[in-house]
Amino acid sequence: MQITVHLFAGLRDVIGGDIVEEFDEDGIPVTALRARLDEAHEKLRPYLTGVAIAVNEDYILDENELLKDGDTVALIPPIAGGELPPFLVTEAPLEVKALRDLVTTRASGAVVVFEGVVRDHHEGREVLRLEYEAYVPMAEKQLRAVAEEVAADFADREVHEIAIHHRIGTLEIGDTSLVVALSAAHRKDAFDAALRAVDRVKETVPVWKKEHGTDGTHWQEGVRPKPVGSPD
Repeated sequence: MQITVHLFAGLRDVIGGDIVEEFDEDGIPVTALRARLDEAHEKLRPYLTGVAIAVNEDYILDENELLKDGDTVALIPPIAGGELPPFLVTEAPLEVKALRDLVTTRASGAVVVFEGVVRDHHEGREVLRLEYEAYVPMAEKQLRAVAEEVAADFADREVHEIAIHHRIGTLEIGDTSLVVALSAAHRKDAFDAALRAVDRVKETVPVWKKEHGTDGTHWQEGVRPKPVGSPD
C-alpha cells in the first residue's frame, strides 16, 4: 500500500515536497503513519506534535482510523489567523509547541511546559486507553480561573503568561491529555507556578476519565472539587 502525505506552508519548506510511504499491510491506522513519519523524517519530527491530520479532506479525531490505499492524507500545521486561545478544551491533538510560543515573552527567562500523558496502568490495573469527558463551557472557564488564581498567588514573583489546554475524547497510551505552559522571569518561579497550576487543574476543572483496560471499563475516582476561592 502506498500513502502520499501532502505538506503545506513551513512543513513543505522543511522537507522540500510531499512524502510517499510504502506499507506492506492493506490498511494501517493513522497512528502507524504518524510513527513512520517520526522515525523516517528527522527534520519533520519537531513539528509533528503541533499538526493535525486530515484524510480525504476531513480532520481525523480518532487516530486509530484505518488508512487504505488511495486515501489522501495531509499534515495541517497551525493555520495563519487562527491564533490559539490560551484556555481550551478540545478533541483535537494538542499543539504543544504552539502553546509554548503563546506564553513566551521577551522578558521570560524561563518557560515551563507540562504534558500530562496517558500511561498504561492505574492503581495496579492495565490500561489500554482513556476516554475523557468534560463539561466543556465550565471547564474552559475553570482553566482561566486557575490561571488567574496562580497569577495572583505569584504576583510578586514575575510570572508572565499562562496557557492551559485539555484534550477530551478517546486517547491512546502515550497521547497528551493536558498541556500547561507558563513563562516567568526565573526558572524556580516558573516551575513552582506550573506545578501549582497543574495541581489546581486536577482539583477544579470538570473533566472525568473512563479507563478502558483488560478487566473492563472503570471511571477513575477523583476528589471533590476545590473551587477557586474555597478554603483548603
